[in-house]
Amino acid sequence: MRHDSRLSRMLHVLIHMDRHEGAATSETIAAMLNTNPVVIRRTMAGLRDKGYVQSEKGHGGGWRLARPLSGITLLDVYRALGEPPVFAIGPAVDNPECLVEQAVNAALDSALREAEALLISRLEKVTLADLAVDFDRQLEKVRGGAHEP
Repeated sequence: MRHDSRLSRMLHVLIHMDRHEGAATSETIAAMLNTNPVVIRRTMAGLRDKGYVQSEKGHGGGWRLARPLSGITLLDVYRALGEPPVFAIGPAVDNPECLVEQAVNAALDSALREAEALLISRLEKVTLADLAVDFDRQLEKVRGGAHEP
């Protein structure tokens, strides 16, 4: 089963946009992510609707951040992407009358809800500025020649 990497990819894009002079076109972002510009426009539209990015038409147009990175959490981006399922696993629905299936599903549902609540709580505490600080720290190590194992 394929993983949904939209959250990771959009976090990546937003940090690049913060460091980019001027607007980033859908074509530029698509090339960075090895995808189609239409996919980028559709995905960025959700971020625009929530007020995290803005689009500009015409020559020199494209996408820009509408807020500083410190004003956007990972949870904000997750929600703007439509809150994709967090887990690939889930309860079975093959035989809903089966008592064993019901017991298994109840246990899985409870554990998955608890795990999802923990993840959501953590996503809410991390801003894109936090990620950018980590990026800057790693970049400094690379530029300074200091490599940690």
